[in-house]
Amino acid sequence: MQAAPVRATAIPSFTDALRAVESVLMSSGQRTARRNAWTSVLEDRRRAKDRVETERVLDSVVTSRTS
Repeated sequence: MQAAPVRATAIPSFTDALRAVESVLMSSGQRTARRNAWTSVLEDRRRAKDRVETERVLDSVVTSRTS
């Protein structure tokens, strides 16, 4: 008696599954626009974080000079 062959298939990640659904539901132009928009959102968040950090540093410098 011979054992059944084992098949190893990779289970797609959640991101891969979302991209597959996105490719079925949207045309190429819409996908590109959506990805560009998301990239812009992430960049805006990064700039906001940098701005807050810069304000903290400047406030601490001003506080240390007036004390």
